[in-house]
Amino acid sequence: MEAISRIHERWKLCTFASILGCFILLMCLNRSHDVRNLVHTIALQSSSDIDFLGSGISENVKPIHQRDVKCNMFKGRWVYKPMENLLYDDFRCPFLSDQVSCQRHGRPDFQYEKWSWEAHECEIPRFDGRDMLERLRGKRVVLVGDSLNRNQWESLACLLYSAIPSSTAEVDFQNGSYKVFRAKDYNVSVEFYWSPFLVQLDTKQANGTKILRLDKIDATARRWHGADVMVFNTGHWWVHRGKFRAWDMFGYEGKLVEEMNIEKAFAMAMKTWENWVDDNVLPTKTSVYFRSISPEHKGKDWCYNVTQPIEKESPMVASFPEPLMEIVRATFHRMRTPVRYLNITELSRYRRDAHSTIYGTKTGKQLIEQKGKRPEHIADCSHWCLPGLPDTWNRLLYASMVLDTSGGGSAAGS
Repeated sequence: MEAISRIHERWKLCTFASILGCFILLMCLNRSHDVRNLVHTIALQSSSDIDFLGSGISENVKPIHQRDVKCNMFKGRWVYKPMENLLYDDFRCPFLSDQVSCQRHGRPDFQYEKWSWEAHECEIPRFDGRDMLERLRGKRVVLVGDSLNRNQWESLACLLYSAIPSSTAEVDFQNGSYKVFRAKDYNVSVEFYWSPFLVQLDTKQANGTKILRLDKIDATARRWHGADVMVFNTGHWWVHRGKFRAWDMFGYEGKLVEEMNIEKAFAMAMKTWENWVDDNVLPTKTSVYFRSISPEHKGKDWCYNVTQPIEKESPMVASFPEPLMEIVRATFHRMRTPVRYLNITELSRYRRDAHSTIYGTKTGKQLIEQKGKRPEHIADCSHWCLPGLPDTWNRLLYASMVLDTSGGGSAAGS
């Protein structure tokens, strides 16, 4: 009887252990599911969720809640990864312009290529050129804007070009106003259209007057039609002054005006862009992105001879007038078409080390050879070296596509 009693006790102990084990296993599976969900919650925000902060920077992601956790891939930190392999080098992409191919023009350091952006609350996938091409198979990507969007196009074209045999790619890059990369095996095109205001700048007047027509979309818009992904930007050219100002007069509703409050003019132009998008874009086919301001580093945060990012604790000068950013916000709130906001401003503001500075050319001559000019006075603190920061912008664009597909939408879906 004693032996039987011991057997019963052991049986009870085994039963309890089995139940406890099943409970622990169930908890682990639930935990794993939560982690997987968190990894896949990287999202770009629709226009109705944009919230600009006082610095002109916004939390521009759709709030994704996983047990009260909101993931924002634009909030994070730069991590130095010296051992991580680059996806390309500027010697491999012969179509990179002299403005951004810093290693070809004598930049001696490489540290700026080794910083990786990591979000605080989610894992951003590493850029995968072949996967992106597969997601875009049979589609058109169009980037429209100023030279900073051209900087982004060069980055994206090089990332994709380096992922496939060069014999299967075509690149037309001779014209600074129009550039295109084609991946023939995927039937994918990535196009850039120069339009720094998004509205029409008329420079063909008989008297030489340059008119910025605030109520007319840029003439290249007829070629934007039918794109599956659109990435727009504007901003810097609106605040140029003196000899750098691109227009002589504003045109609106048949009237010409020499002077106008810049916020008013900018709002008119954004309304024209808004109307064009709402009237010409089919949200079920096309994803529309608007990239935020790419910061310059001048004055106090001058970029010349800098090899390290700005420390996060350091105060930084606002890179763009806040009233213009408020106009952008108001535009998105009004629109019928969903617009995803690529909020690269804050993460880029720390990277004054990543500009092309003096390692480029101007009028065919290297900046470092400009006689009679101090290098710190001619350094380009607006554009970015490649490989470099714009690769991160495209990584975030790619991440948004990964999320769309994993969520059941198309690669370029809304």
